Amino acid sequence: MDSHGASGYWYGPEGSLDTPAALLQALRDYRISEVATRRSTRDSMGMGETDLLALRYLLRATATGQRVGPKDLSRVLGITTASTTSLIDRLVASGHVRREPHPTDRRSLVIVPTVATDSEVRATLGHMHRRMMEVAESMSAEDARVVITFLRRMSAALGDEPRN
Repeated sequence: MDSHGASGYWYGPEGSLDTPAALLQALRDYRISEVATRRSTRDSMGMGETDLLALRYLLRATATGQRVGPKDLSRVLGITTASTTSLIDRLVASGHVRREPHPTDRRSLVIVPTVATDSEVRATLGHMHRRMMEVAESMSAEDARVVITFLRRMSAALGDEPRN
């Protein structure tokens, strides 16, 4: 039995690739693969989901010359300042980040990923990212626009859901 069973999940039976149900199932299958890959990455790096999200954010920010302080991490990750302090302490202890004085505000700190962290993340995720980029690059510009529009509309549809 496949990952969604004979029923085609809850979207109805799977048939032709041209059906909305098949499209939603393909999206679900991608999500299952993506979650499994993220879990494997976290396990291989010995860290939790929030730690990995923090590192990804810090690496992106550093690459664009942006300075990140603890408050920025709290906001982006949606966690409390106490949780952010614990997160930073863990990442400092594991050698993934360091605290540095803010260059223009003596009272503030910035959180900076180490060179080793950048290398570790590139080594862990680089091959997967290259394969994903190859798939994206193989699409025509029109197909890419269709996929982008679809994914943005799906994101908006999920964002419109009432939260309990």
